[in-house]
Amino acid sequence: MAYQNRGEGSLNYYPCRYGKSKLLFRGPPKDLEEAYVAFLGGTETYGKYVEFPFPDLVESGLGVETVNLGCVNAGVDVFLNDETVLDLCHHAKATVVQIAGAQNMSNRFYAVHARRNDRFLRASTLLKTIYREIDFTDFNFTRHLLQTLEAVSEQKFDMVRQELRDAWLARMRTMAQKLRGDLVLLWLSDHSPDDEEACAKISGDPLFVNRDMLEDIRPLVKDIVEVVATRAEVEQGYDLMAYSDLDAPAAREMLGPVAHSKAATAVQEAIARYL
Repeated sequence: MAYQNRGEGSLNYYPCRYGKSKLLFRGPPKDLEEAYVAFLGGTETYGKYVEFPFPDLVESGLGVETVNLGCVNAGVDVFLNDETVLDLCHHAKATVVQIAGAQNMSNRFYAVHARRNDRFLRASTLLKTIYREIDFTDFNFTRHLLQTLEAVSEQKFDMVRQELRDAWLARMRTMAQKLRGDLVLLWLSDHSPDDEEACAKISGDPLFVNRDMLEDIRPLVKDIVEVVATRAEVEQGYDLMAYSDLDAPAAREMLGPVAHSKAATAVQEAIARYL
């Protein structure tokens, strides 16, 4: 593990901001006067622990500038509520959106932080009524909340899962309407959207999103690129990431550089016609 354990701060993300946005993106900042492709997404798009994330690889492969607007643990909400991000996408030659899970966004059952969408803020009166036995002050993160809700009652949790899926569809329709233009979605995961069992579990990403949901959105976008990393590709990528000993457990949750290379190739083929 000599390569990846290069010490704290070994990978410099050159965090930067664009315009009036309060979000921190991976830098160095790009020249927005040149033609570019915008990339929206979560931790994988940001490229945590990955020296060259797939937006960078697409830039090298196609010879067009890419602007990485990925945010760690981002849900759909963070982008819909940021006018700078929306404006950047409007001026892009194409926009690629890594499909986010359904857990990190506000819905009828709970609210999340406006910028750090994985942070649980509060439960709604409806959720408190359904789960009277739970003290919601114990939760800081959405995934921990969902794990507890399912453990308490699988039957009740079916309602929660369906609500999150419905909310995801509504947000994605809104995003497609707001972004307009040549919008391409990217499914990047360790499982297929056809694997209903995997899509229903509170593990992996994009959480709870399945084939039916993708097909519902398909008419609103130019294309949906599907990239599924195999277990061997994820394990191989783990040995190529840059992280400290403290970050090792978090790095284990990432897909890694091999999956990023696979995603870059698929995205290049999909967006080349729009450049």
